[in-house]
Amino acid sequence: MDAYDGGSNARRRPDAPSGPGDAPEADGSDVPAEAAESPESSDLTEPTESTQSPEQTEPILPTRPTESPEPLEAVPGPARERADVRPVAPDPYAGLTPPRPSAPRPSDPAPDLAAIPRTTAGTHHEPAGTHHPSGPRPDTPTPHPDPRTGVAALSLRYQIGVAMALAVVAVAVCVHIGMVFLHVAPPNTLTKQHGRAVDDWIYPEFEQNWKLFAPNPLQQNIAVQVRARIRGADGGSRTTGWYDLSAQDGRAIDGNLLPSHTQQNELRRSWDLFVATHGTDNRPVGLRGTLSETYLRRIVVLRLEREEVTARGGVLVSVQVRSRTTNVPPPKWSEEKVSLQPVYRELPWWAVTADDTEGSAR
Repeated sequence: MDAYDGGSNARRRPDAPSGPGDAPEADGSDVPAEAAESPESSDLTEPTESTQSPEQTEPILPTRPTESPEPLEAVPGPARERADVRPVAPDPYAGLTPPRPSAPRPSDPAPDLAAIPRTTAGTHHEPAGTHHPSGPRPDTPTPHPDPRTGVAALSLRYQIGVAMALAVVAVAVCVHIGMVFLHVAPPNTLTKQHGRAVDDWIYPEFEQNWKLFAPNPLQQNIAVQVRARIRGADGGSRTTGWYDLSAQDGRAIDGNLLPSHTQQNELRRSWDLFVATHGTDNRPVGLRGTLSETYLRRIVVLRLEREEVTARGGVLVSVQVRSRTTNVPPPKWSEEKVSLQPVYRELPWWAVTADDTEGSAR
Protein backbone atom coordinates (compact mmCIF):
# COMPACT_ATOMS: atom_id res chain seq x y z
CA MET A 1 0.00 0.00 0.00
CA ASP A 2 1.26 3.49 -0.80
CA ALA A 3 2.60 5.32 2.22
CA TYR A 4 1.00 8.57 1.06
CA ASP A 5 -2.41 7.07 0.65
CA GLY A 6 -5.01 9.22 2.37
CA GLY A 7 -6.94 6.28 3.63
CA SER A 8 -3.96 4.74 5.27
CA ASN A 9 -3.88 4.48 9.05
CA ALA A 10 -0.20 5.19 9.12
CA ARG A 11 0.81 7.84 11.67
CA ARG A 12 2.02 11.13 10.16
CA ARG A 13 4.42 13.56 11.58
CA PRO A 14 3.00 16.36 13.68
CA ASP A 15 3.99 19.01 11.19
CA ALA A 16 2.58 17.15 8.25
CA PRO A 17 -0.52 18.76 6.72
CA SER A 18 -3.68 16.89 6.84
CA GLY A 19 -5.08 15.75 3.58
CA PRO A 20 -8.57 15.78 2.39
CA GLY A 21 -8.74 12.07 2.67
CA ASP A 22 -8.15 12.04 6.39
CA ALA A 23 -11.03 10.37 8.09
CA PRO A 24 -12.35 11.64 11.46
CA GLU A 25 -11.34 9.77 14.53
CA ALA A 26 -13.81 7.55 16.27
CA ASP A 27 -15.74 8.65 19.39
CA GLY A 28 -13.59 8.56 22.48
CA SER A 29 -10.35 9.06 20.66
CA ASP A 30 -9.76 12.24 22.73
CA VAL A 31 -9.83 10.27 25.97
CA PRO A 32 -6.61 8.52 26.82
CA ALA A 33 -6.71 4.79 27.05
CA GLU A 34 -5.72 4.79 30.75
CA ALA A 35 -8.61 7.11 31.62
CA ALA A 36 -11.04 5.04 29.57
CA GLU A 37 -10.01 1.92 31.38
CA SER A 38 -9.85 3.51 34.91
CA PRO A 39 -12.34 2.02 37.34
CA GLU A 40 -12.90 5.40 39.04
CA SER A 41 -14.73 6.73 36.01
CA SER A 42 -17.34 4.09 36.50
CA ASP A 43 -18.14 5.42 39.97
CA LEU A 44 -19.31 8.72 38.56
CA THR A 45 -22.44 7.14 37.11
CA GLU A 46 -25.07 5.22 39.01
CA PRO A 47 -24.76 1.53 38.12
CA THR A 48 -28.03 0.16 36.85
CA GLU A 49 -29.57 -3.15 37.53
CA SER A 50 -28.70 -4.45 34.09
CA THR A 51 -24.97 -3.64 34.37
CA GLN A 52 -24.39 -4.98 37.92
CA SER A 53 -23.61 -8.58 38.48
CA PRO A 54 -25.48 -10.59 41.13
CA GLU A 55 -22.28 -10.83 43.21
CA GLN A 56 -21.87 -7.03 43.34
CA THR A 57 -25.46 -6.25 44.32
CA GLU A 58 -26.03 -5.66 48.04
CA PRO A 59 -29.41 -4.90 49.65
CA ILE A 60 -30.04 -1.25 50.48
CA LEU A 61 -32.50 -0.57 53.26
CA PRO A 62 -35.15 1.98 52.38
CA THR A 63 -35.61 4.89 54.73
CA ARG A 64 -38.56 4.99 57.07
CA PRO A 65 -41.54 6.90 55.75
CA THR A 66 -41.72 9.13 58.84
CA GLU A 67 -38.08 10.20 58.81
CA SER A 68 -36.14 12.21 56.30
CA PRO A 69 -33.46 10.20 54.49
CA GLU A 70 -29.91 10.51 55.66
CA PRO A 71 -27.41 12.05 53.22
CA LEU A 72 -25.50 9.50 51.11
CA GLU A 73 -21.76 9.43 50.98
CA ALA A 74 -19.72 8.38 48.02
CA VAL A 75 -17.35 5.67 49.16
CA PRO A 76 -15.14 3.31 47.21
CA GLY A 77 -17.06 0.25 46.17
CA PRO A 78 -19.71 -0.86 43.82
CA ALA A 79 -22.57 0.88 45.63
CA ARG A 80 -23.39 3.75 47.96
CA GLU A 81 -24.25 2.81 51.50
CA ARG A 82 -25.99 4.51 54.34
CA ALA A 83 -23.65 6.16 56.90
CA ASP A 84 -25.79 5.20 59.86
CA VAL A 85 -28.96 3.17 60.15
CA ARG A 86 -30.52 2.71 63.57
CA PRO A 87 -33.43 0.27 63.59
CA VAL A 88 -36.19 1.28 65.97
CA ALA A 89 -38.37 -1.44 67.42
CA PRO A 90 -40.91 -2.41 66.27
CA ASP A 91 -39.29 -2.20 62.81
CA PRO A 92 -40.58 -4.14 59.81
CA TYR A 93 -37.02 -4.14 58.44
CA ALA A 94 -35.47 -5.65 61.56
CA GLY A 95 -34.93 -8.97 59.80
CA LEU A 96 -32.64 -7.47 57.18
CA THR A 97 -28.93 -7.18 57.81
CA PRO A 98 -27.78 -3.57 57.55
CA PRO A 99 -24.74 -2.88 55.41
CA ARG A 100 -21.40 -2.67 57.10
CA PRO A 101 -20.35 0.97 57.63
CA SER A 102 -17.35 2.10 55.72
CA ALA A 103 -14.23 3.07 57.64
CA PRO A 104 -13.62 6.82 57.70
CA ARG A 105 -10.85 7.98 55.47
CA PRO A 106 -7.90 9.84 57.01
CA SER A 107 -8.72 12.95 55.02
CA ASP A 108 -12.30 13.17 56.35
CA PRO A 109 -12.81 15.80 59.09
CA ALA A 110 -13.99 14.76 62.58
CA PRO A 111 -17.78 14.89 62.98
CA ASP A 112 -19.20 17.88 64.82
CA LEU A 113 -21.29 16.46 67.66
CA ALA A 114 -22.85 19.84 68.45
CA ALA A 115 -24.30 20.06 64.92
CA ILE A 116 -25.99 16.65 65.15
CA PRO A 117 -29.72 17.03 65.85
CA ARG A 118 -31.20 15.70 69.09
CA THR A 119 -34.24 13.50 69.34
CA THR A 120 -37.12 14.15 71.69
CA ALA A 121 -35.50 11.84 74.25
CA GLY A 122 -32.42 14.03 74.42
CA THR A 123 -29.99 11.60 72.70
CA HIS A 124 -27.55 12.29 69.83
CA HIS A 125 -27.71 10.83 66.34
CA GLU A 126 -24.05 9.90 66.12
CA PRO A 127 -22.36 8.12 63.27
CA ALA A 128 -21.90 4.41 63.67
CA GLY A 129 -18.63 3.40 65.18
CA THR A 130 -18.30 6.54 67.34
CA HIS A 131 -16.48 5.58 70.52
CA HIS A 132 -16.92 7.41 73.83
CA PRO A 133 -14.06 7.22 76.33
CA SER A 134 -14.70 5.71 79.74
CA GLY A 135 -16.09 8.00 82.41
CA PRO A 136 -19.11 10.29 82.72
CA ARG A 137 -20.36 12.29 79.77
CA PRO A 138 -19.20 15.92 79.64
CA ASP A 139 -22.76 17.20 80.02
CA THR A 140 -23.51 14.99 83.05
CA PRO A 141 -23.39 17.06 86.31
CA THR A 142 -21.07 15.67 88.96
CA PRO A 143 -22.86 15.18 92.30
CA HIS A 144 -21.31 17.11 95.19
CA PRO A 145 -21.36 15.65 98.71
CA ASP A 146 -23.29 17.57 101.35
CA PRO A 147 -20.99 19.83 103.41
CA ARG A 148 -20.50 18.89 107.05
CA THR A 149 -22.04 21.15 109.65
CA GLY A 150 -21.92 21.55 113.42
CA VAL A 151 -19.36 19.58 115.41
CA ALA A 152 -18.70 17.30 112.43
CA ALA A 153 -17.16 20.23 110.54
CA LEU A 154 -14.43 20.64 113.20
CA SER A 155 -11.10 18.89 113.14
CA LEU A 156 -10.51 15.76 115.21
CA ARG A 157 -8.67 17.70 117.94
CA TYR A 158 -11.53 20.17 118.41
CA GLN A 159 -14.12 17.38 118.30
CA ILE A 160 -12.34 15.66 121.19
CA GLY A 161 -12.25 18.95 123.12
CA VAL A 162 -15.97 19.53 122.59
CA ALA A 163 -16.77 15.97 123.67
CA MET A 164 -14.72 16.36 126.87
CA ALA A 165 -16.37 19.72 127.67
CA LEU A 166 -19.84 18.24 127.22
CA ALA A 167 -18.91 15.30 129.46
CA VAL A 168 -17.68 17.64 132.23
CA VAL A 169 -20.85 19.75 132.01
CA ALA A 170 -23.05 16.64 132.14
CA VAL A 171 -21.23 15.34 135.24
CA ALA A 172 -21.49 18.74 136.99
CA VAL A 173 -25.24 18.97 136.25
CA CYS A 174 -25.83 15.46 137.59
CA VAL A 175 -23.86 16.22 140.79
CA HIS A 176 -25.74 19.49 141.35
CA ILE A 177 -29.13 17.88 140.88
CA GLY A 178 -28.16 15.12 143.31
CA MET A 179 -26.99 17.61 145.94
CA VAL A 180 -30.16 19.71 145.68
CA PHE A 181 -32.27 16.56 145.98
CA LEU A 182 -30.44 15.46 149.13
CA HIS A 183 -30.78 18.98 150.58
CA VAL A 184 -34.57 19.18 150.17
CA ALA A 185 -35.23 15.50 150.87
CA PRO A 186 -36.21 14.28 154.34
CA PRO A 187 -33.38 13.13 156.61
CA ASN A 188 -31.93 9.82 155.42
CA THR A 189 -28.76 7.74 155.64
CA LEU A 190 -26.89 9.80 153.03
CA THR A 191 -27.71 13.15 154.61
CA LYS A 192 -26.67 11.85 158.02
CA GLN A 193 -23.28 10.66 156.76
CA HIS A 194 -22.60 13.38 154.15
CA GLY A 195 -24.74 16.26 155.42
CA ARG A 196 -21.68 18.52 155.81
CA ALA A 197 -20.68 18.05 152.16
CA VAL A 198 -24.24 18.74 151.00
CA ASP A 199 -24.43 21.98 153.03
CA ASP A 200 -21.06 23.14 151.71
CA TRP A 201 -22.32 22.64 148.16
CA ILE A 202 -25.69 24.34 148.68
CA TYR A 203 -24.84 27.30 150.93
CA PRO A 204 -24.87 30.11 150.21
CA GLU A 205 -25.31 30.28 146.43
CA PHE A 206 -27.89 27.49 145.93
CA GLU A 207 -29.95 27.86 149.06
CA GLN A 208 -33.51 26.62 148.68
CA ASN A 209 -36.08 28.85 150.37
CA TRP A 210 -39.67 27.54 150.34
CA LYS A 211 -41.25 30.47 152.17
CA LEU A 212 -42.83 31.74 148.96
CA PHE A 213 -44.91 28.54 148.72
CA ALA A 214 -45.64 28.24 152.43
CA PRO A 215 -49.25 28.54 153.71
CA ASN A 216 -48.34 31.92 155.21
CA PRO A 217 -45.84 33.63 152.90
CA LEU A 218 -43.88 36.62 154.10
CA GLN A 219 -45.99 39.76 154.21
CA GLN A 220 -43.53 42.05 156.01
CA ASN A 221 -40.62 44.25 155.04
CA ILE A 222 -37.66 43.97 157.44
CA ALA A 223 -34.87 46.52 157.36
CA VAL A 224 -31.62 46.18 159.34
CA GLN A 225 -30.22 49.41 160.74
CA VAL A 226 -27.11 50.21 162.79
CA ARG A 227 -25.58 53.10 164.69
CA ALA A 228 -22.13 53.56 166.22
CA ARG A 229 -20.46 55.15 169.25
CA ILE A 230 -17.18 56.87 168.39
CA ARG A 231 -14.47 58.20 170.69
CA GLY A 232 -12.89 61.31 169.34
CA ALA A 233 -9.26 62.44 169.44
CA ASP A 234 -9.99 64.78 172.37
CA GLY A 235 -11.27 61.86 174.46
CA GLY A 236 -14.98 62.63 174.06
CA SER A 237 -17.51 60.30 172.52
CA ARG A 238 -20.40 60.78 170.15
CA THR A 239 -23.17 58.63 168.77
CA THR A 240 -24.03 58.57 165.06
CA GLY A 241 -27.48 58.33 163.57
CA TRP A 242 -29.08 55.18 162.23
CA TYR A 243 -27.69 53.84 158.98
CA ASP A 244 -30.27 51.87 156.98
CA LEU A 245 -28.11 49.06 155.60
CA SER A 246 -31.05 47.28 153.89
CA ALA A 247 -31.93 50.47 152.01
CA GLN A 248 -28.33 50.68 150.77
CA ASP A 249 -28.55 47.13 149.40
CA GLY A 250 -31.90 47.92 147.76
CA ARG A 251 -30.46 50.95 145.95
CA ALA A 252 -27.50 48.85 144.73
CA ILE A 253 -29.83 46.14 143.38
CA ASP A 254 -32.33 48.43 141.60
CA GLY A 255 -31.45 48.68 137.90
CA ASN A 256 -28.59 46.21 138.25
CA LEU A 257 -28.96 43.24 135.90
CA LEU A 258 -26.29 41.23 137.73
CA PRO A 259 -26.35 42.14 141.43
CA SER A 260 -23.79 40.48 143.67
CA HIS A 261 -24.59 37.82 146.23
CA THR A 262 -23.51 40.06 149.11
CA GLN A 263 -25.91 42.82 148.04
CA GLN A 264 -28.85 40.43 147.90
CA ASN A 265 -28.37 37.92 150.70
CA GLU A 266 -25.46 38.70 153.02
CA LEU A 267 -27.22 41.11 155.42
CA ARG A 268 -30.62 39.46 155.12
CA ARG A 269 -29.31 35.95 155.81
CA SER A 270 -27.20 37.10 158.77
CA TRP A 271 -30.24 38.71 160.42
CA ASP A 272 -32.41 35.64 159.82
CA LEU A 273 -29.72 33.46 161.39
CA PHE A 274 -29.51 35.76 164.43
CA VAL A 275 -33.28 35.71 164.99
CA ALA A 276 -33.39 31.91 164.62
CA THR A 277 -30.59 31.38 167.22
CA HIS A 278 -31.66 33.97 169.83
CA GLY A 279 -34.61 34.24 172.12
CA THR A 280 -36.91 37.20 172.61
CA ASP A 281 -34.54 38.56 175.26
CA ASN A 282 -31.73 38.63 172.63
CA ARG A 283 -29.73 35.93 174.41
CA PRO A 284 -28.05 33.24 172.28
CA VAL A 285 -29.46 29.72 172.24
CA GLY A 286 -26.76 27.12 171.76
CA LEU A 287 -23.36 27.41 170.09
CA ARG A 288 -24.75 28.77 166.85
CA GLY A 289 -26.16 31.76 168.73
CA THR A 290 -22.71 33.07 169.60
CA LEU A 291 -21.49 32.43 166.05
CA SER A 292 -24.44 34.29 164.51
CA GLU A 293 -23.86 37.27 166.85
CA THR A 294 -20.20 37.52 165.83
CA TYR A 295 -21.09 37.19 162.14
CA LEU A 296 -23.68 39.99 162.28
CA ARG A 297 -21.38 42.29 164.26
CA ARG A 298 -18.54 41.95 161.73
CA ILE A 299 -20.86 42.71 158.83
CA VAL A 300 -22.16 45.96 160.33
CA VAL A 301 -18.66 47.10 161.37
CA LEU A 302 -17.36 46.63 157.82
CA ARG A 303 -20.32 48.59 156.44
CA LEU A 304 -19.66 51.48 158.87
CA GLU A 305 -16.01 51.65 157.89
CA ARG A 306 -17.02 51.91 154.24
CA GLU A 307 -19.19 54.86 155.20
CA GLU A 308 -16.08 56.44 156.78
CA VAL A 309 -17.71 57.17 160.13
CA THR A 310 -14.24 57.49 161.67
CA ALA A 311 -12.84 59.82 158.98
CA ARG A 312 -12.13 62.60 161.53
CA GLY A 313 -9.60 60.54 163.41
CA GLY A 314 -12.04 58.90 165.81
CA VAL A 315 -12.12 55.32 166.99
CA LEU A 316 -15.10 52.97 166.67
CA VAL A 317 -15.94 51.79 170.15
CA SER A 318 -19.30 49.94 169.96
CA VAL A 319 -22.26 49.35 167.66
CA GLN A 320 -25.99 48.78 168.11
CA VAL A 321 -28.26 46.95 165.65
CA ARG A 322 -32.00 47.10 165.33
CA SER A 323 -34.65 45.85 162.91
CA ARG A 324 -37.54 47.85 161.52
CA THR A 325 -40.52 45.70 160.53
CA THR A 326 -43.51 47.01 158.57
CA ASN A 327 -46.44 45.11 157.15
CA VAL A 328 -46.98 45.01 153.41
CA PRO A 329 -50.17 46.97 152.62
CA PRO A 330 -52.95 44.79 151.19
CA PRO A 331 -54.28 45.43 147.68
CA LYS A 332 -57.03 47.97 147.18
CA TRP A 333 -59.66 45.39 146.32
CA SER A 334 -58.98 43.47 149.59
CA GLU A 335 -60.99 44.13 152.74
CA GLU A 336 -58.11 43.07 155.01
CA LYS A 337 -57.03 45.62 157.58
CA VAL A 338 -53.40 45.66 158.82
CA SER A 339 -51.36 48.10 160.87
CA LEU A 340 -48.80 50.08 158.92
CA GLN A 341 -46.93 51.28 162.00
CA PRO A 342 -43.29 50.05 162.07
CA VAL A 343 -42.14 47.72 164.87
CA TYR A 344 -38.55 48.01 166.11
CA ARG A 345 -36.36 45.40 167.77
CA GLU A 346 -33.22 46.89 169.30
CA LEU A 347 -30.22 44.80 170.30
CA PRO A 348 -27.80 45.73 173.09
CA TRP A 349 -24.57 47.57 172.42
CA TRP A 350 -21.74 45.32 171.23
CA ALA A 351 -18.16 46.27 171.90
CA VAL A 352 -16.01 46.33 168.77
CA THR A 353 -12.79 44.33 168.99
CA ALA A 354 -9.74 44.28 166.75
CA ASP A 355 -11.02 41.10 165.05
CA ASP A 356 -14.14 42.94 163.85
CA THR A 357 -12.34 45.63 161.85
CA GLU A 358 -11.68 45.58 158.12
CA GLY A 359 -7.94 45.10 158.57
CA SER A 360 -8.41 41.90 160.55
CA ALA A 361 -10.92 40.61 158.06
CA ARG A 362 -8.39 40.86 155.27
